[in-house]
Amino acid sequence: MAYQTLQQEYFQIPVVTRAYTTACVLTTAAVQLELITPFQLYFNPDLILRNYQVWRLITNFLFFGPVGFNFLFNMIFLYRYCRMLEEGSFRGRTADFVFMFLFGGLLMTIFGIFVSLVFLGQAFTIMLVYVWSRRNPNVRMNFFGLLNFQAPFLPWVLMGFSLLLGNSIIVDLLGIAVGHVYFFLEDVFPNQPGGGRWLRTPSLIKMLFDTPEEDANYNPLPEERPGGFAWGEGQHLGEQ
Repeated sequence: MAYQTLQQEYFQIPVVTRAYTTACVLTTAAVQLELITPFQLYFNPDLILRNYQVWRLITNFLFFGPVGFNFLFNMIFLYRYCRMLEEGSFRGRTADFVFMFLFGGLLMTIFGIFVSLVFLGQAFTIMLVYVWSRRNPNVRMNFFGLLNFQAPFLPWVLMGFSLLLGNSIIVDLLGIAVGHVYFFLEDVFPNQPGGGRWLRTPSLIKMLFDTPEEDANYNPLPEERPGGFAWGEGQHLGEQ
């Protein structure tokens, strides 16, 4: 019975969020079980171009390090904000969400060459957080019960927290930069005088991922509960 309930809950997770988080967890599990090593996963342009190890373009986004606090922290934020984007502003637009993944991943791969980053999963998580935070500017956040701020400051708070943990902030800055590029091209520039839409989801992606009808009984997570945890709870301004 418990297995059936768990299975039902799992398949209620939107498809893109489910696929990406599952791939991250399975990749980490494979490393922990020593079935593969991080050396087979990291981003290396020379190995990709010369030895045709093209899987590295994907696997470097799937490994967040060994199981520990940093891994769990990233998985929680990845799952929550990826799911809220997919169930919120990308509701019924799976193809557009997949295109955002591809666009963000491509930019990070290009930038990663110049800043010598070998794993980009954390930067990708920050990108998702950034896009969500800019699309929900009136949500008030609470971080570990210590800080109160509005949603657009969340990526910067996470960067500060990462710095306190002794991690490099280059990864966070990359995620923020790519998230801002996407947000500007998708949400800001088209609404400016003389602006227009530069980002258009290819027809092939729409054909593969968009479904003609939505499930009327599907119950998405409310976007006004961004964290679901003490470090990421929030509410819209004006609420008590």
